Amino acid sequence: MSAACPALLLSAPASGQGKTTVTAGLARYHRNQGRNVRVFKTGPDFLDPMILERASGQPVYQLDLWMVGEHACKALLYQAAQEADLILIEGVMGLFDGAPSSADLAALFGVPVLALINAHAMAQTFGALAYGLARYRPGLPFAGVLANRVAGPGHAELLAESLPSDLRYYGWLPRDGEIALPDRHLGLVQAAEIADLETRLESAATLIAATGLAELPPPVAFPEAHAEWPPPLLKGVRIGVACDTAFAFLYPANLDLLRASGAELTFFSPLRDSELPTVDSVYLPGGYPELHLSELAANQPMRAALHQHHQAGKPIYAECGGLLYTLESLADKEGNRAPMLGLLPGHAALQAKLAGLGMQAVELPEGELRGHTFHHSKLETPLQPLVCGRRQRDGKPGEAVYRVGRLTASYLHLYFAGNPAATARLFLP
Repeated sequence: MSAACPALLLSAPASGQGKTTVTAGLARYHRNQGRNVRVFKTGPDFLDPMILERASGQPVYQLDLWMVGEHACKALLYQAAQEADLILIEGVMGLFDGAPSSADLAALFGVPVLALINAHAMAQTFGALAYGLARYRPGLPFAGVLANRVAGPGHAELLAESLPSDLRYYGWLPRDGEIALPDRHLGLVQAAEIADLETRLESAATLIAATGLAELPPPVAFPEAHAEWPPPLLKGVRIGVACDTAFAFLYPANLDLLRASGAELTFFSPLRDSELPTVDSVYLPGGYPELHLSELAANQPMRAALHQHHQAGKPIYAECGGLLYTLESLADKEGNRAPMLGLLPGHAALQAKLAGLGMQAVELPEGELRGHTFHHSKLETPLQPLVCGRRQRDGKPGEAVYRVGRLTASYLHLYFAGNPAATARLFLP
């Protein structure tokens, strides 16, 4: 059996072409028509899904054939197809970038690809790029092309004329600062921090209405598949999850897995709260602690509560931004340094360039988990790693994982659903 639903994968020649803006605008347009829109993000990402969730009104899950797994991707799409009027998938980087790539996902599930091309400062070369994307991989389901950041109608005509006659042109979107999404060193600004996000989404939806994207794409038949239910290894365990503008990089699938394993989740803010909820374990996810140094340093009651939790031998799992928070100190890109928790010996500082990027697996004592790393900071610590990750691309050593007592910390963002038993062992008191 299968479930059919109109679906489209939006990709581009590279990052920075406007994929998230267009995907969000498209989701909002069809949502405004009264349709149930489910949006997915290819590859590991936290920031784009925040925008896409606001646009569609529903949580955004990852689809990645290596990190999430083929069966789990199949189950997510089958479940969405049963209830949605439209499925949108935002690609990662360029269409053929990565192994597996957005193209691999589209080919496996038969989802047509819309190529979004930033046409700024470009004319007939637009056609060459579109032709290459459409023909590079024989058999790839290809819907057509949309021009983005176009100067005006005359420019749009030049672009359209450059396309082969058998390649559909979905139209164009203008260079418009009112719909562009602001960014910073790790990507887009978090949705909660963009004061006029609703206005930008509605403006993008209005522009989408004048393109071929206003039509629903053809239905895709998604094969039947069901998610595997994890054993209730965390039944009765209360987990405190840090969640605010400093710590917000959370996969919905990770939270789903913890709940499905029996855990009770309660959320707290290291920025605002003066006490830790009554919990058995703590989850410190990634985020932007470097943007909130003074507030985190000044919240002495929370720092004391987390120290007490650690000294009591209770589990803490910290990743990336959470790792930085557990150190003795952290410095932002201007060199301003502030004391952090001091649970792990060491200091970190933001760098001008990217310091870590890529998919990795790690063999913990609890079991193997997969995930990714993406950070701009550099860590100096005398602590010897418990283990190191393994880079997916070449198998070389990756990020270090540190352990002090029941604290486990790393730059890695792990995908819990890939190994529920190993995840449960990280949080079991």
